[in-house]
Amino acid sequence: MSLLNKKTVDDINVKGKRVLVRCDFNVPMKAGVITDENRINAALPTIKKLIADGGKVILCSHMGKPKGEPVPELSLAPVAEKLTEKLGVPVKFAADDCVVGENAKAAVAAMNDGDVVLLQNTRYRKEETKNGEEFSRELASLCDVFVNDAFGTAHRAHCSTVGVAAFVKESAVGYLMGKELKYLGNAVEDPKRPFVCILGGAKVADKLNVIENLLNKADTLIIGGGMSFTFLKAMGHQIGKSLLDESKVDYCRDMLKKAEEKGVKLLLPIDSVCSKVYPDPIDAKLDVNVVNSDDIPADEMGMDIGPKTVELFSQEIANAKTVVWNGPMGVAENPQLANGTLGVAKAMAANEDAITIIGGGDSAAAVNQLGFGDKMTHISTGGGASLEFLEGKQLPGIECISEK
Repeated sequence: MSLLNKKTVDDINVKGKRVLVRCDFNVPMKAGVITDENRINAALPTIKKLIADGGKVILCSHMGKPKGEPVPELSLAPVAEKLTEKLGVPVKFAADDCVVGENAKAAVAAMNDGDVVLLQNTRYRKEETKNGEEFSRELASLCDVFVNDAFGTAHRAHCSTVGVAAFVKESAVGYLMGKELKYLGNAVEDPKRPFVCILGGAKVADKLNVIENLLNKADTLIIGGGMSFTFLKAMGHQIGKSLLDESKVDYCRDMLKKAEEKGVKLLLPIDSVCSKVYPDPIDAKLDVNVVNSDDIPADEMGMDIGPKTVELFSQEIANAKTVVWNGPMGVAENPQLANGTLGVAKAMAANEDAITIIGGGDSAAAVNQLGFGDKMTHISTGGGASLEFLEGKQLPGIECISEK
């Protein structure tokens, strides 16, 4: 994969140069306060490196979906404050609703080596998500070098992730992006074997191409979560009121056949934690019982994998040398329905000989919440991007970066 041969921040000389860094500061906010700083912390090594090397560091990011107009609660001003605190140097916030306005131009013109400026939310401009040339040129006019360190948006061709690179002579990936390429890239292209891939989450439709691609790569494919019931249905089992994508039953049947032909072990739940109702609110106490997954009562729905399945999946994980996991095993936001997700996290944490990778999104949140974050080799910062990577797709935000 050509992705692994991109220039990184270690390959470029930025002294005295203006460096535009696309970060992922799309952090959750409540009443103007940042409630989860993970993405900001993840960006710090690249920013510190560029400051130390004497670059003039101009940061940009999107936050939320302002849909091409200024939305005060999605301003990046609180991020500038948080960065000032964490970097120990003042981060000047350029408060232009048009992003590249008088404030930004003046702030960049006044920069000394090692200074840091943060631009306003790039999605305040409607051209951003359409990769419009004018806004791409405006961003490029501020810099000499472009660094993309936002893996979470690498699958999107936007002005600040792709368009700008066309108008800048030199570009590179940051440390965070480099780490994603190293771990996810190697897991997909050259895994240490046995390679076990675990897929969960609600919808089969979201993971169709991933399943297909991984059947060509993995030794074992483990399927849990809501998507497993369409597979169980395809095998002729009774799944009660469990989540079902009727239009994908034939597809699941084909995948089961393909796995058999390729000699890939495909594991599905053998028991399920069931209830008659979906929890509302999400953490409401439920009457649950554990039944065999091939015979779920007609008036109940499967909401998590059962204890026998946790044991089955855990044994497989224990023998692996590479494990990639994307998607929870059940409705993990509810404590009664989180044991499957917890069990998989525990099994991965216990296998110290394996490279363990969490593919972003809900599984990353679950692993961090359950306290296993520091036990994993790598937790991806991009849910959608890591999925597309596992599908074997080229990611435009990486494709556009200069080769070594």
